[in-house]
Amino acid sequence: MVAQYHHSLRFDIDRCDGCMSCMRACPTAAVRIRNGHAVKLADRCIDCGECIRVCPRAAIVPLTDHMADLSKFECKIAIPSPALYAQFDSEVFPGMIFSALKQCGFDDVESVSPACDAVTIATELFLNEYRGQYPLISSFCPTVVRLLQVKYPELVDQLLPVLAPREISARNAKIRKARETGLSPDQIGAIYITPCPSKIVSILEHPGMQQSNLDAAVSICDLFQILAAAVSRVQETEYKIDAVESASGLDWSFMGRSPRSLPAEDTLSVAGLPNVMRILDDIEKGRLRKYRYIECHACPEGCVGGCLTVENPYLARGKAIKLQQNLPAGCMVDRREVEISYRRKEYLMDDYLTGRPLRPLDDDISRAILKMKERDRVLAELPRIDCGACGAPSCRAFAEDVVLGDADKELCVFYWRRELATRIEQLASLVKTQNQAIGGQP
Repeated sequence: MVAQYHHSLRFDIDRCDGCMSCMRACPTAAVRIRNGHAVKLADRCIDCGECIRVCPRAAIVPLTDHMADLSKFECKIAIPSPALYAQFDSEVFPGMIFSALKQCGFDDVESVSPACDAVTIATELFLNEYRGQYPLISSFCPTVVRLLQVKYPELVDQLLPVLAPREISARNAKIRKARETGLSPDQIGAIYITPCPSKIVSILEHPGMQQSNLDAAVSICDLFQILAAAVSRVQETEYKIDAVESASGLDWSFMGRSPRSLPAEDTLSVAGLPNVMRILDDIEKGRLRKYRYIECHACPEGCVGGCLTVENPYLARGKAIKLQQNLPAGCMVDRREVEISYRRKEYLMDDYLTGRPLRPLDDDISRAILKMKERDRVLAELPRIDCGACGAPSCRAFAEDVVLGDADKELCVFYWRRELATRIEQLASLVKTQNQAIGGQP
C-alpha cells in the first residue's frame, strides 16, 4: 500500500471545465481529466503549484491557513519569507513591513536573515567535509525535495542535509519568545509567510525532520491586501532603515545565492521546474560530477516567482536587488557560534530522506509483472503522440491507467477509430457473407 501524503492544493470541480492546462503543466504526471474535470493523483503530486499558474478558471485552490485559524495560539510570530519584501517598492524597508505585520494581528516578527547567514555557513562547513558523491543538491526548496523523492529517488542521497533558514528562524523565535513570556512552546505559533504551496506541506510532512518548528503558513497573496494597507499607514510615520534584514538574507529570495566560499566553476544555479528537471536528468546520467553543489529553485527566478506571490517574478527580483543596496551588507551572526552549533548538529536534518513510493500496478509481485506486460501491450496499440485527448498526459500514463482499471481503452480516440473501422469491416464482411448465402439458395 502507498503511504498517505499531505497536500496543499484542492481542485474545485465547480470551476473546472476540463481544459487540460493543469494536466499538461504537471511535471510528475499527477493530473488526469475524468468526467470533464481535473483529478489529482495524490502519490504523484509534489505541490509545486504549476497547475495554479496555468489554470484559466482559478479552479485550483491553495489550502493555506488564514488569520482566523491562528487564534488558537497565545502568541503568534510571523516568519516572513525574504520574497515578501520584493512584493513592495524598494522604498518600503523590511522594518516597515515588520510593523505592518504586527498591525495585521501578529504579536511579533522574526527576521530570517540571521538564519540565512547561519545556514550559508553550515552549508559551507558541510561541503568542505563532504566526501560522498557529487554534486550535492540544495534541499531548501520543498518542491525540489519532493520532485527527487517521486521522479528521481536514486538521487535523494545527494540532497544537502542542512535545515532550511525558515526552520532555524522558527526554532530560535519560539525559544526567544518562551523566555520572554513564560509561555510553553505549544502556546507559541511560528507562522511562515509563504510564497508557494510546497512550504505549506513541508510543515505537515517536515522532510528530514521529526517535527517542523513551524506551526502554520499564510500565503503572501492572501495577506497582501491588508498588509499593503498597513504598510501605507506605517510609511506615513516610519522612514528609517533598520537592521532587521540584511542584503545577504535577501539573496535567498532569488536564484544565485550559492555558497560564496566555493569557486564559481564548482557550483551551478538553476530555476524553473523544466530547467531543474533537465539538470536532474543530467545528474542522473552522471554528466555533472565536476560540480560540487547545485542550487535548485522550482519557481522562476527563485522564491520571488512563487505562485502565491503577487508581483511579476522578474520585477520582484529587480526590486530585491535594488533593496539590497540599502540594507546592511555584513553577516548577521557570529561564525564561531554557528560552527559550535553545527558541531552539535543543530543545523542538520535529524531524519533520512527517502524516495516516495508510487502506487504499484499490484501489491502482489507476480500479478504486478503480468500487469506490466499488459501495460506494454496496451501501449503498443496506442499512437504514442501524447495528445491528451484521453484525459492522461501521455500514452504511457494512459496505458497504466487502463491496466489499473482507472480508464478504458476506448477513451483513446485513435484506438476507438481503429476499433470502429475494424468493426465496420467485420460487419460489412458478415453482411456480404449473409447476402451470398441468401443469393445462393435454390
